[in-house]
Amino acid sequence: MIRSLLLPAMRLVLATALLVGLWQLVVLMGAPRYMLPAPSSVVQTLVAQSALLWHHALVTLGEIVAGFLCGTLLGIGTALILSRWAFLRSTVLPLLLLTQAIPVFAIAPLLVLWFGYGPGSKVVMATLIIYFPIASTCYDGLRQTQPGWLDLAATMGASANRRLFYIRLPAALPSLASGLRMAATAAPIGAIIGEWVGSSAGLGYLMLQANGRMQTDLMFAALIVLLVITITLYFTVDRLCRLAMPWQPDRTGRQTLINGEKI
Repeated sequence: MIRSLLLPAMRLVLATALLVGLWQLVVLMGAPRYMLPAPSSVVQTLVAQSALLWHHALVTLGEIVAGFLCGTLLGIGTALILSRWAFLRSTVLPLLLLTQAIPVFAIAPLLVLWFGYGPGSKVVMATLIIYFPIASTCYDGLRQTQPGWLDLAATMGASANRRLFYIRLPAALPSLASGLRMAATAAPIGAIIGEWVGSSAGLGYLMLQANGRMQTDLMFAALIVLLVITITLYFTVDRLCRLAMPWQPDRTGRQTLINGEKI
């Protein structure tokens, strides 16, 4: 277990070191400071403005987590409805596609107008941007359940609801996990775009203020904090998905039993 956690962390550290090295190389080649500050300058800003960054990071983190949870619950609920009641598919599926036909970026000003400059509009934006990946992947997983399992359950007298929650939903978890991983990286986009359109706090708001004052090092510091939030959310979701599916093979190709032992 420790090895499975350390290996991705080491790869992440190596990739980060490579990017920072390329960044420093570009700076040494003469890139203007107002366009690309040195990594050391950004680190100094991270330390000096830690209280300010922490305040705005908490606002953005709350919006991201709330949007992620709302989008996940709404997406799974939609997939269950589509799978359970076939007569609703002709009505719900067009609405599901409509959420992707209209870009969230285009309606961001309307969402701010309707839900205000507070966290509400950002949560709605994050919810909308991850709703389709969750709903579509979960629905695909529910449709791909092996027919033999369903036939056996029906033969044993299991009701349609029992077949849905005890067979089809667990079988859809691998597909749903893929959607959750995508949502973990997409939810911050909705929150930040909402803060850019209109807000009084958050990392997106801080970036706009820093840009207006030509504080490029503060912009990069806020961006790094956002990257840390996104990466942490992704690995947290990935870990929870793996714990929820102990029968799925891990990265080494081995399977994890329910009691945690690997074979």
